[in-house]
Amino acid sequence: MITLTVDNLTPGMIVASPIVTKRGQTISKPGEKLTPQLIAKLSFYKIDVVTVEGQASAPVDTDIEPSKPAPKEEKKEKAEETKPAPKPKEESRVSDQITYTQRLKQSSHFQKFQSDYAINIANLKDHFNAIIDGGNADCCADLLEQCEALFKSKTNLELFDMLANMRNLEDPIYSHSLNVGLISRAIGKWLRLPKADLNTLTLAGLLHDIGKTQIPEDILNKPGKYTDEEFATMKTHPLLGKKILNGKGFDARILSAALQHHERSDGSGYPRGLMEDEIDDFAAIVAIADVYDAMTSARAHRDPLCSFQVISQFEKDGLNKYHTKYVLTFLEHIANTYNNSRIMLNNAKTGRVVYINKSNLSRPVIQLDSGEIINLADNIHNDIFIKSIL
Repeated sequence: MITLTVDNLTPGMIVASPIVTKRGQTISKPGEKLTPQLIAKLSFYKIDVVTVEGQASAPVDTDIEPSKPAPKEEKKEKAEETKPAPKPKEESRVSDQITYTQRLKQSSHFQKFQSDYAINIANLKDHFNAIIDGGNADCCADLLEQCEALFKSKTNLELFDMLANMRNLEDPIYSHSLNVGLISRAIGKWLRLPKADLNTLTLAGLLHDIGKTQIPEDILNKPGKYTDEEFATMKTHPLLGKKILNGKGFDARILSAALQHHERSDGSGYPRGLMEDEIDDFAAIVAIADVYDAMTSARAHRDPLCSFQVISQFEKDGLNKYHTKYVLTFLEHIANTYNNSRIMLNNAKTGRVVYINKSNLSRPVIQLDSGEIINLADNIHNDIFIKSIL
């Protein structure tokens, strides 16, 4: 038996030991032959290593007598026959999808982004502390400059791919705040805001959760569901955030974002239950970035959702809860960002997004690795959805 990492598996290998997910679900039993689909499924369930049966040695050709060596031309033909066959295109695609995240994390541009991202996190934490200790808006110039440089370093697709792999940090307030700042800036760019407004919006995203620094850590970091009392405490952070920022020279829209980023257009939000026309525009944009980042992050009760699942959630109830113009702009651009991306469906089949349905952004047209084309917007595919972006 041989133990191999998932990216070193190839179709045709025989499973030697049961393959079980972290939650106890059996994916494959001993004796089962690995297929491209099964290998993709292992990657999807984050299986690190697999034990397979040892590969058999190459068969001996008994048609040639040992005492009579074959002519030179025949030897050449035999040598060519024993060369490993080229990997089929489908297998190559599966290999690509399995190793994408690993290759991304090993790339020099990811490592540079990760280093710059860590510097931004440390800088953001220092600025939070400085503001809490009495510092004013003037101290944030370099914070904004660093965030702007981080944003400029990537295309939209690269930026969102990078952020999706920045989830293992110990300071969730600061990593989330940096992500919301970057996502808010992306929305502002899509809305074609002038440079000065773009900078103000970015800073609003960076500082929107500063009030959480005043929430007790045992509540803030609680892995399970909040009690009613704990949730009531948690809901005070917008008021605390505005209080911290008030009177320190910040643009009024930044204070509004801190106070109103949990307000919803239908009046269901907090702390004041405002309606759409009562919510500041920048607060409405930051609210969308805030929810998107939260939903694409892992939680104690669920795995992170992929972008198309988040788009689906917004399409179901978000159009009533968020500013119509801003949420539609955001959803259309996010969906188009992932056009032509490799995906895995909830039935473990893999393929590529080939067309975005404008009237149903979360359910695009997919070309499967088999070559079959399916339109997820068709009623016959209601039970199929995009589970992950590969």
